[in-house]
Amino acid sequence: MTTERSPQRADGWTAAVRQRLGLGRLLPLGGAVDGAWIAETAAASVLRGAAVEGAVLGTLRIGPAREATGADTGAEARRPAGTGGPVRSGGPVGTRGPAGTGSPAGTEGPTGAGVVAEAGLALPPAPPSGLPPGPLRIEAEFRAAGDRPLPDSAAALRAALVTAAAARLGLEIAEVDLRVTALLDDAAPDQVTDPADAPSPPAPAPVAKADGPVGEAAAAVPGVVSLTRVLGGAVHTAEDHIRVEVATAGDHRALDVARSVRTAVSAATADRLPVSVLVTDVVEAPGAGR
Repeated sequence: MTTERSPQRADGWTAAVRQRLGLGRLLPLGGAVDGAWIAETAAASVLRGAAVEGAVLGTLRIGPAREATGADTGAEARRPAGTGGPVRSGGPVGTRGPAGTGSPAGTEGPTGAGVVAEAGLALPPAPPSGLPPGPLRIEAEFRAAGDRPLPDSAAALRAALVTAAAARLGLEIAEVDLRVTALLDDAAPDQVTDPADAPSPPAPAPVAKADGPVGEAAAAVPGVVSLTRVLGGAVHTAEDHIRVEVATAGDHRALDVARSVRTAVSAATADRLPVSVLVTDVVEAPGAGR
C-alpha cells in the first residue's frame, strides 16, 4: 500500500543509508578487551591534522593491516611517475604494545586503568560491519617538496600519522603505505590537505538526547560532546550486549573516552551486559588547528 508519506519515508531511509555509508569503515580502537570502535571518517579527520613540513596530504584510507589478512607487509612511499622509481619509507610500523595486549605502543594494556573486562562475561560484539580488533594500515597520497629527499619527507609524514593515531585516537597502526603523487615547486610551510584530493567533510552525525540511565551516564563522561544515532538509537540494547554511540572532543583521546563510557554505562546498568562504544565523530573546538 502506498500513501502520501511514502516518498518522505523513502527519502529518510535513503538519507540514513548514505549517512551510514558515510562513516567509512568502523575501525577497532585499542584491543578486543576495550570494546570500542571509531568511524574511519572521524579518524581520518584527526590524522589530517598531523603537520609535516613540505608535504601536502591527499587521499587517506585506513583498513586492516596486510599482516592481518596474510598479504605482503612491505610499506613504501613511491615516487610519482617519471621521478626515478619507488622510494622505500621503511617496513611495517612497530606500534603495538606488549605481546598479547592488543594496545598501541605507549598506552595501557588490558590491565590498565579504565579498561573494563568483566569477569565471566563475553566481550561485546563488533557493531554491524565493524572490523575485528587487530592491527591497521594507513594508505595515503601526498605531494612532496622538491627541495628535500623524498625518503625524509615520507619518513616524517609516516611518523606524524602514526603518532597522531596513537596519541589522539588509540588506533593500533602496524603499517603505513605512502605514495608521492607530485613534487611541489616550493617547499610547503606545513602539511595541509590538498583541496583537490580531500573528500568533502562528512555531515555531522545526528545528535541524540541522553534518555534513560545508560544515555545519561554516557553523556556525562568527560570528553563526550554528545550522543549520536547513525546505526539506530544512541543506545542499542540487545539480549547479550549494549552499544552506545558518541561524538568525542578533539582534545580528549578517543580510546580513553570510550573506556570511560564503558565504565560509566556498566555502573549504570543492573544486567551486567557487555558494553561497546562507537565513536562516530571527533569534534574539534572552534579555532582549533587541524
